[in-house]
Amino acid sequence: MKYYLEKRNFPKLLSIIIPCYNEESVLPILRERLDSFLPKLPSKVELILVNDGSSDHTIFELVDWANKDSRVKIVSLSRNFGHQIAVTAGMDYAKGDAVVIMDADLQDPPEVILEMLNRFQDGYDVVYGQRLTRSGESWFKKITAWIFYRLMKVLVHKDLPLDSGDFRLISRRCLDALNGLRENHRFLRGMNAWIGFPQIPVYYKRDPRVAGETKYPLQKMLKLAMNAAVSFSPLPLRFSLGLGIFVAFIGFAVGMYALYRAFQHFILHMPIVYNPGWATIVTLICLIGGSILISIGILGEYVARIFEESKGRPLYVVEFVKSQQKQKR
Repeated sequence: MKYYLEKRNFPKLLSIIIPCYNEESVLPILRERLDSFLPKLPSKVELILVNDGSSDHTIFELVDWANKDSRVKIVSLSRNFGHQIAVTAGMDYAKGDAVVIMDADLQDPPEVILEMLNRFQDGYDVVYGQRLTRSGESWFKKITAWIFYRLMKVLVHKDLPLDSGDFRLISRRCLDALNGLRENHRFLRGMNAWIGFPQIPVYYKRDPRVAGETKYPLQKMLKLAMNAAVSFSPLPLRFSLGLGIFVAFIGFAVGMYALYRAFQHFILHMPIVYNPGWATIVTLICLIGGSILISIGILGEYVARIFEESKGRPLYVVEFVKSQQKQKR
């Protein structure tokens, strides 16, 4: 898609959103890195640090940071709501003309923000980081991530960029559009692709995690993939329909084969081994029963999401907001 772009100034205020879940060992390193980097930015900065119900001493590190740095605003959630919800909470509290989303582990170098701001100045509303390499990760993690992004491009949106996480810069008008989408099961990368607006990548090499453990093991990655697929696409339902048609065809073929064997045995009186009904019944039960259970399971995922959306609960609950300046609640 071709975009009409207009040059713009750097944002007067840049909000940097960093979700934190059990990042006690990472935060001192992050704090030191940002203290040396933020003065290089051409904009005034606010740091929105979202405590996502951490069970370690993360909140104490964050409060100490906020007490000593007027740029820091803490949004502490009442429990662990998950990465995508924590980012959403940060977006709700962001006041900047543009917003950067990044993780606390410094795998996505904050220095890339300078290039993102240059692209923002060129007129782009979404500037997303696209990874060229993934240092410090196992071959299994790299393979599963490669499969994940390509599968999501098929299931979620054709414009979903490959090898790109949530590390990105978003303009205020794009942020306002995103904040208007309040579905419970969130896949922010897909939502960014869905709303449109001029988007462009910046390429970078992903660094190893500076400390702590990954917050996206295989189990969470699979959960995110399922959530994205069911929330954004009817393809799983169509898959269950296709599976039903395929199983029906197999059942028809097995039935025809059983009739043929019966014809050989009873009509032609051929000397063949024939066990009346057993193989046919077992095969058909397994095929049809399996396809029904798969289809019901997929349909159940959609019904469960309809049920959860119908309750109208808030996406998250805030325990407290802290900064050196008085905040509007």
